[in-house]
Amino acid sequence: MMLDERSKLLLKALVERYIAEGQPVGSRTLSKAAGLDLSPATIRNVMSDLEELGLVTSPHTSAGRVPTARGYRYFVDTMLTVRRADLPPEVLPGAQALVADQPSQVLSQAAQLLSQLSHFVGVVRVPRRPVVFRHIEFLRLSERRVLVILVTPEGEVQNRILHPATEFTQEQLQTAANYLNAHYAGLTLDAVRERLRGEVDALRGEIAGLMVKAVEASSEAAQQDDVVIAGERNLLEVDDFARNMDHLRRLFDLFEEKTQVMRLLDISSQADGVRIFIGGESQAVPFEELSVVSAPFEVDGEVVGTLGVIGPQRMPYERMIQIVDITAKLVGNALSQTRGE
Repeated sequence: MMLDERSKLLLKALVERYIAEGQPVGSRTLSKAAGLDLSPATIRNVMSDLEELGLVTSPHTSAGRVPTARGYRYFVDTMLTVRRADLPPEVLPGAQALVADQPSQVLSQAAQLLSQLSHFVGVVRVPRRPVVFRHIEFLRLSERRVLVILVTPEGEVQNRILHPATEFTQEQLQTAANYLNAHYAGLTLDAVRERLRGEVDALRGEIAGLMVKAVEASSEAAQQDDVVIAGERNLLEVDDFARNMDHLRRLFDLFEEKTQVMRLLDISSQADGVRIFIGGESQAVPFEELSVVSAPFEVDGEVVGTLGVIGPQRMPYERMIQIVDITAKLVGNALSQTRGE
C-alpha cells in the first residue's frame, strides 16, 4: 500500500493522538497535531481516502476517526522509529531481581517486570524440554500425605504432594528415594517412568507404585508450567476493556486457558527480534481488541523461550518494543548466570 507524504503524516498524527488520548480525532485537532497548513475540507478528503483503504474508521457517535487494526499495522511497519534505549531507571530494581538461584524464579520475575513496566499483562513462555533429575527425596507429612522433593541438575527444586493409598514409614520412603537416586539419577523423568513401569514386578509393589506416581506427578507438573502470566488485573484499568464486561470475561478466560497464548508465543520464538501482533488482522491474536509485542530470549546463542506484553490495540508501541527488547536481554543474561553456576 503506497500513501503520499501528506496522507502518511495525517495517519501518523491520528494514530499517535488516539494512542495518547483514546478519543476519536477530528479534522481541526488533526490539522494542529500534524503541523500542516491544510483546510478542514482537505483533511476530511484525506480521511475519506484512508477510510476507503481500511486504515481508519469513524465511530457512529463521533465525527472524528480512529485507527483500525490495518491502520495500526501500517503505522507500526512504516512509521514507527524505535530509538535504541539505555536501561531506564525504573527497570533497574526488576533487573536486579532477575538474578535468581533457579530458572523458574527468573521467568516468574520477568513476567512481573514486564507487567509492572507496561501496566498491561506480562507473559513468558519456555518450550517444553525433558526434565532431568539429579536427586529425589520423600518426606512423610502424615498417614496419607508424602512430600516429593526433586532437584534438577541446574539446582532447581520442585515440590509435589502425593496422597498414596498405602501408608508408608519414613524408612520405607528413604529406601525408595535411595533406589531412585542410585539407579535413575541423570535420566529424564519420562525415561525413569518407562523403566519403572517395566521393573515394577521386580520391586515391592506398593513402593514401586509410589515411585511411579512421584515421577509422573513431577513430570506432568514440569510440563504444565510452560507459561507464566502476570498482571491480568491491569486490564481492569484499561478503558478499552473496562467498558465491556464481556470483553473482560473473554480475556480472563484466555489467560486461564493459556493454549492460545502458548500458540502465539510459539510463533514469536521463530522470529529474529521483536514482533508485533495486532488483533483483527490475522488468526494469530484471538481477539480484535488485543495487541501483543513479543521477542525471543537466548542463552549461549540458543533461543530458549519467548516473552512479551499483551495489551489493548491502543498501546504505546515504541515504549512496549523497548520494554520487551530490554527484558528479553535481561532474562537471557540471568539464565546464563544460573546455567553457569
